Amino acid sequence: MTTQQDPRDPEAPEGVDLERPNVARVYDWFLGGSANWAIDREFGSQVLKQFPEVKTFARVGRDFLARGVGYLARQGITQFLDIGSGVPTVGNVHQIASAVNPDSRVVYVDIEPVAVAHSQLLLEREGLLGRHAVLQGDVRDPADIWKRALETGVLDPRQPIGLCLVGLLYFLGPDEPVHEIVQRYLDFLPPGSYFLSSHLTEDGVTRKEGDNRENVQELYKKTSAPFHLRSRAEFTAFFDGLELVEPGIDWMATWHLDEATSRASDRFADDPTFTGGLGGLGRKP
Repeated sequence: MTTQQDPRDPEAPEGVDLERPNVARVYDWFLGGSANWAIDREFGSQVLKQFPEVKTFARVGRDFLARGVGYLARQGITQFLDIGSGVPTVGNVHQIASAVNPDSRVVYVDIEPVAVAHSQLLLEREGLLGRHAVLQGDVRDPADIWKRALETGVLDPRQPIGLCLVGLLYFLGPDEPVHEIVQRYLDFLPPGSYFLSSHLTEDGVTRKEGDNRENVQELYKKTSAPFHLRSRAEFTAFFDGLELVEPGIDWMATWHLDEATSRASDRFADDPTFTGGLGGLGRKP
């Protein structure tokens, strides 16, 4: 696998690792974005050979985020903390929320320098940097992220916040205190806040002939962040102490599908288990 930079690629921000595929940049490529390098595209092509549905799966996850944020905005939530926000693509949190309430505010957080740099550039071009903010940070350090998020002045800790950890927690391994990390964030949130999250699982997943998703998991061990599956019970435990919004923990492909503006999930409406993706939304009393 070559690490030579493609001449069409933008200049890499400081700190960008081009020695290994990066999961945020690969996800961007799956979604049709341009904030990726040759090494990411080569890796993404390998994944597609093993599991051709992966681009549609990526869109299903993005659509789940959009439906969750739209739902929260309609419940009156006007401020969001999106951790693991990734590289900006169509349907960013601030765009979805602002379509419902123009006063909405978002703090984006990601560990990947490309995601942070492109997020800042997008907000600058739209004249929105200041009303929204972008931070580079590691989800494993809740106290640091919460402190710096509040220091931006974007979030009011006295008012409910929509915390988004979508497409992120499965990049934290079984040897890490994931439940404690999530609980720490929930402890910081004011009453009336919401927690939106998703996860990959094997529980109840329909398998088809030629389904090589195990090979995909092996391939991801070569990236900046291998992924790990968890059971439905393990994912549900992240919402302990919260009031689950109906229909509770559900397949991402069908969670509040009636509110969808993109129809990527329709492909799996008859068998949402095939996507292997669970989603949920909980409210802090």
